Formats: sequence, structure tokens, C-alpha cells
Amino acid sequence: MKTFDVSLSNVWPATQSQLYTELGKLADAGLVDVSAEGRRGRKEYMITEAGLAELRHWITDVEPTRVLRSDMLLRVFFLGQITPEQARAYLRHQSELAGKHLEGLERIRAFLENRQDNLSAYGRITLEYGVRLAKTQQEWALKAEADLARTRPDAPDR
Repeated sequence: MKTFDVSLSNVWPATQSQLYTELGKLADAGLVDVSAEGRRGRKEYMITEAGLAELRHWITDVEPTRVLRSDMLLRVFFLGQITPEQARAYLRHQSELAGKHLEGLERIRAFLENRQDNLSAYGRITLEYGVRLAKTQQEWALKAEADLARTRPDAPDR
């Protein structure tokens, strides 16, 4: 879980129970094997040759779905249903959340900085995307808040 928390969880969040459910499915399909067992039922998994072949196929031959759904942006779309002060506070909060996320990503960057293994090398590339996205989200929310303060939209419809 520690490796997951500082790597994959930043692009594909999941709970511990979700992870172990999926790992169980992968093991049943012969794509991973249990490589070690520890205290309290803790298991470590290792990819099999069949799993590696499937992973390579998925990376190179299966087009990503690129469906983006954002409940945050859906809420922004409906900000006209609350007071302008509440709308600005919502946007300010989104900027603060993006800033906190950015701080966490910067801590991961420091951890990966001098590491040369494959996971770290490709992790840095993925991390850079996350850093740029978080900065953009933070800047966007601040600008949106300032725009609302300047344009002073009407109170919500009743």
C-alpha cells in the first residue's frame, strides 16, 4: 500500500479493499501470483508472464477511454443557484484544495528526484502532468473567483 500511495494512487485512486479485490481477480485470471505473505493476511503480488503480456497489449493496443467527468465542474456550472458570495467561497476552496494537492505532489517529487529505477523515471513523467494540472486548476479557480467578484452576477433565481 505504501508504494501505491506514493505512485499509482495519484492517477488512479482506490481504497485498500478495492485494490485487494482487483488483485484477487487478477490472480484468478492468472495475471498475478502471490509472491509473499506476511502478518495479518498481508500479501505481495508479482505479475506473471501472461499478466505482463496483457499489460503490454493494454498499453500499446487498447485506446484509453478519455471520458472526463468532474463533479467539481458540474457544481461550478450550477453556481448560479447559490449566492455570489457562496459561489466565490466555493471557487476559493477549490483553489485551496488544488494548492494542497500540489504540495503533496511536490513532496513526491522530492522523493523521486534522485532515483533512477523505471518506476521512478516514468513516475516523474506522470507526476509532472499532475503538477501542471494542479497548478492550472489552482490558477483557474482564483481567476474564476476574481471574475465573479468583478462581474457581480445576480442573486440566485427562486
